[in-house]
Amino acid sequence: MKVEQANKIILNPFITEKTFELVEAQKKICFIVDKTAKKPEIKEAIKVLYNQNVIDVNTARTIYGKKAFAQFKTVDDARKVHKIGVTKK
Repeated sequence: MKVEQANKIILNPFITEKTFELVEAQKKICFIVDKTAKKPEIKEAIKVLYNQNVIDVNTARTIYGKKAFAQFKTVDDARKVHKIGVTKK
Protein backbone atom coordinates (compact mmCIF):
# COMPACT_ATOMS: atom_id res chain seq x y z
CA MET A 1 0.00 0.00 0.00
CA LYS A 2 1.24 3.46 -0.89
CA VAL A 3 1.06 6.57 1.26
CA GLU A 4 -1.55 8.14 -1.04
CA GLN A 5 -3.85 5.13 -0.59
CA ALA A 6 -3.28 5.15 3.17
CA ASN A 7 -4.19 8.84 3.36
CA LYS A 8 -7.49 8.08 1.62
CA ILE A 9 -8.30 5.42 4.25
CA ILE A 10 -7.15 7.25 7.40
CA LEU A 11 -8.77 10.67 7.18
CA ASN A 12 -7.56 12.04 10.53
CA PRO A 13 -7.08 11.11 14.19
CA PHE A 14 -10.13 11.71 16.38
CA ILE A 15 -8.80 13.26 19.57
CA THR A 16 -11.07 14.13 22.48
CA GLU A 17 -10.67 13.87 26.23
CA LYS A 18 -12.38 10.49 26.17
CA THR A 19 -10.25 9.08 23.34
CA PHE A 20 -7.12 10.53 24.96
CA GLU A 21 -7.84 8.33 28.00
CA LEU A 22 -8.03 5.27 25.72
CA VAL A 23 -4.32 5.67 24.97
CA GLU A 24 -3.33 5.14 28.60
CA ALA A 25 -6.06 2.72 29.65
CA GLN A 26 -6.37 0.40 26.64
CA LYS A 27 -3.47 1.27 24.29
CA LYS A 28 -6.00 2.40 21.66
CA ILE A 29 -6.20 5.38 19.34
CA CYS A 30 -9.29 6.52 17.49
CA PHE A 31 -9.21 7.57 13.82
CA ILE A 32 -11.87 8.83 11.45
CA VAL A 33 -11.62 6.57 8.42
CA ASP A 34 -13.19 6.26 4.99
CA LYS A 35 -16.72 4.85 5.27
CA THR A 36 -15.87 1.94 2.95
CA ALA A 37 -12.58 1.00 4.70
CA LYS A 38 -12.25 -2.56 5.96
CA LYS A 39 -10.34 -3.56 9.11
CA PRO A 40 -7.33 -5.12 7.30
CA GLU A 41 -7.01 -2.00 5.12
CA ILE A 42 -7.10 0.21 8.21
CA LYS A 43 -4.35 -1.86 9.88
CA GLU A 44 -2.16 -1.62 6.79
CA ALA A 45 -2.78 2.12 6.39
CA ILE A 46 -1.74 2.80 9.99
CA LYS A 47 1.41 0.74 9.47
CA VAL A 48 2.26 2.74 6.33
CA LEU A 49 1.51 6.18 7.79
CA TYR A 50 2.81 5.78 11.34
CA ASN A 51 5.29 2.86 11.06
CA GLN A 52 3.62 0.97 13.95
CA ASN A 53 1.98 -2.44 13.99
CA VAL A 54 -1.65 -2.63 15.06
CA ILE A 55 -2.85 -5.62 17.09
CA ASP A 56 -6.59 -5.17 16.62
CA VAL A 57 -9.07 -2.78 14.99
CA ASN A 58 -12.66 -2.16 16.00
CA THR A 59 -14.93 0.07 13.93
CA ALA A 60 -18.09 2.03 14.63
CA ARG A 61 -20.31 4.26 12.53
CA THR A 62 -21.06 7.58 14.23
CA ILE A 63 -22.33 11.05 13.41
CA TYR A 64 -18.69 12.06 12.89
CA GLY A 65 -18.20 9.33 10.28
CA LYS A 66 -16.73 5.87 10.57
CA LYS A 67 -14.36 5.54 13.52
CA ALA A 68 -11.62 2.97 13.87
CA PHE A 69 -10.21 2.13 17.29
CA ALA A 70 -6.71 0.74 16.73
CA GLN A 71 -5.07 -1.19 19.57
CA PHE A 72 -1.29 -1.25 19.83
CA LYS A 73 1.06 -3.68 21.57
CA THR A 74 2.35 -1.20 24.17
CA VAL A 75 1.30 2.14 25.61
CA ASP A 76 4.52 3.64 24.22
CA ASP A 77 3.58 2.60 20.67
CA ALA A 78 0.16 4.21 21.10
CA ARG A 79 1.72 7.37 22.54
CA LYS A 80 4.07 7.69 19.56
CA VAL A 81 1.20 7.48 17.07
CA HIS A 82 -0.94 9.81 19.18
CA LYS A 83 1.85 12.40 19.34
CA ILE A 84 2.33 12.27 15.56
CA GLY A 85 -1.43 12.57 15.01
CA VAL A 86 -1.70 15.61 17.30
CA THR A 87 1.17 17.44 15.60
CA LYS A 88 -0.25 16.80 12.10
CA LYS A 89 -3.18 19.14 12.74
